[in-house]
Amino acid sequence: MKNLICCFLISVVVYSCSNAPQYNDPIPPHDNFKIESTILNETRVINVWTPPNYKTSTDSLPVIYMPDGGIVMEDFPHIANTISKLVENKSIDPIILVGIENIDRRKDLSGASEVKADEEYCPLTDGAKDFRAFIKEELMVDINSKYRTMNETGIIGESLAGLFVMETFLLNPDTFDFYIAMDPSLWWNDHYLERNSKRYLENSPSKVTRLWFAGSDAETISIHANNLARTLETNAPKELLWKYSDEPKEQHNTIFRATKEKALIWILNADAKDGLN
Repeated sequence: MKNLICCFLISVVVYSCSNAPQYNDPIPPHDNFKIESTILNETRVINVWTPPNYKTSTDSLPVIYMPDGGIVMEDFPHIANTISKLVENKSIDPIILVGIENIDRRKDLSGASEVKADEEYCPLTDGAKDFRAFIKEELMVDINSKYRTMNETGIIGESLAGLFVMETFLLNPDTFDFYIAMDPSLWWNDHYLERNSKRYLENSPSKVTRLWFAGSDAETISIHANNLARTLETNAPKELLWKYSDEPKEQHNTIFRATKEKALIWILNADAKDGLN
């Protein structure tokens, strides 16, 4: 049965990619540099967008990190353009966007799995552990040395990157101050994260932390996203401010663009007045 489910998931991914809407997002002005990672033993390409007035001001800004952060066939252009628009119309305060270009996203963004059939889609070797260490121990240090940054960071991702976001939140909640995940691939490893979320939530963050996540009409994801939301309703730690956006009218290949604005507006404006769950 698990083999059939995995094959179905792979088929859906291939079909969705081949039939996904095609976008021609303008590439905004941004910085581009390489970082030599000793943790990953790779050279990684980094794209950084800063608000238009960054170079003429002295303000330090929060930072949002993004896997799938390349320029070609990845998400950096449309997220940078969206943030730019939201900053311009004062829906959110200025923020720096750091995109990490992919080399092997399936390795980087998936944790360990005990489901042999999962190997048809991603390695089972917990590449996410090293990728998370790279972000925290190497990339953040480099960004903080190159830019005027506040001690506030977040992460945004969709699908497999959404899985990485949710895994980071559940396993290492103090890594970031806020988390955004669209249609996270919670089916991974027989939906291990969702099945064990109650136990993971006992590992409370040491600071007020925000979480926003959404699920589309993809049944293999929505069932687990909905279950996780129900678990949060009764087991969320007092330090967590969270919101789940159930999006049954959206498909897996539309949900990122359909929800990105409201996700960013909520997560970057949420505070105590919204109530800790």
